[in-house]
Amino acid sequence: MAKRALIVDDSRSARVILGRMLEGYGLLVDSSESAEQGLEYLRQARPDVIFMDHLMPGMDGFQAVQAIKGNPDTATIPVVMYTSQEGDLYLSQARALGAVGVLPKTVKQADVSKVLYQLRLLPERREGRVAAANDDLGPTVEVEVPRRPHVGEVETAVRNAIGPILHEHSSEMRRFVLASLDSFARRMANEAKPHTQTPAPEPAVILEPEPTPSRRWPLAAAVAGLALLATLVLAVLYTRTLESTRQIMQANARLSTIINDQQVELTSLRQAAKEAAASQAVAARQAAATAIQPEPVPYGEVPLAGSRVERLRELITDLKADNFKGKIRVNAYSGEFCLTGNGFEGYSLAADDLLFKRCDVVGNPLDENMTVAQRQSLAFANLLSSLRSDSPDFISVEVHHLGRKPIVPYPNANQDKLTAGEWNKAAIANNRVEFIAEPSEVTE
Repeated sequence: MAKRALIVDDSRSARVILGRMLEGYGLLVDSSESAEQGLEYLRQARPDVIFMDHLMPGMDGFQAVQAIKGNPDTATIPVVMYTSQEGDLYLSQARALGAVGVLPKTVKQADVSKVLYQLRLLPERREGRVAAANDDLGPTVEVEVPRRPHVGEVETAVRNAIGPILHEHSSEMRRFVLASLDSFARRMANEAKPHTQTPAPEPAVILEPEPTPSRRWPLAAAVAGLALLATLVLAVLYTRTLESTRQIMQANARLSTIINDQQVELTSLRQAAKEAAASQAVAARQAAATAIQPEPVPYGEVPLAGSRVERLRELITDLKADNFKGKIRVNAYSGEFCLTGNGFEGYSLAADDLLFKRCDVVGNPLDENMTVAQRQSLAFANLLSSLRSDSPDFISVEVHHLGRKPIVPYPNANQDKLTAGEWNKAAIANNRVEFIAEPSEVTE
């Protein structure tokens, strides 16, 4: 019955390369893309050997070996680590977990055969020679690339190529020799008959047999020529076989190099894509964090109160969820309103239909006369106190009162029909509070 091998590796090219080598020795090969799939396979089947990769998504090779050796039903299955990991320390760790050896990803055909002979998964006709080699090499085979045909394969290929030719030449030579011997026997019999009937035997018995050796020389020369011809044929076939083997080995080496280069390039592309995605995510978070978010302040209200406090609370919550570290700048700006009244009774917004020229004051005397404490409500102070308790080292708030800096242009004051409502519409937009998040460092 054919032996069966299981290859557990997330790399398709690695599974294909090792699988073809094993199939070349008559093994049935199954494969799994992950350690979890390999363990699921072992619930239904029992291979004769397992080739296990080390670095895989999810469960790694060492964890899979521990699971296999910890299950009484699969503990006796030999496991060979098939990985790019190397070194005496890694080999010791693999053996300690129950692996019988380490086979590198860049593997040679001869080294695969040595592992199979060690595990007695190849026919007995080669065991004697392999046993002697195993005594010198030890219980573990550690090999490198590129793949190279085994001597046994060359021997088999030569036998298959020249076997029919040798058999045909042997049959022809046998028929020729038998026909020559038969013809020689008949001639000898015919030559012997006259001598038995001749009364004077003296000259015939001594002198006549001397020509016989001369008749044997052509037969010997023909046999030697056929043997030489067969030798030349064998030599030509052997030379061609060696040349074909050399070309196959060179092609395999080139193919292995191409595969390795493609794997390196693929790894680089994946890393570059991952870094680009991370950079885009960081840039998006940073752009969102540093965006200016203005909040208008109606005339007569405390700047840092009401909806501005709730807007700041939402911003702090969003920044905490994004693992933000840095400070929030709160910038308060004053608008210039069209007002009616006086300094004793106070000022109020002019009626919308009042002509702008009839405004008693254009400005914001209420905001200009406020102290720092009056510009901040109790709710705002409580929010800052709570923030300092929850995130003392991550988010801080700085408050700045920067006076007049319009973001919406005011109408032309020289217009005759300009109303107070048109002017105050721009004043309300400019009487505002802005929140600016400034990160100290961006966490990827």
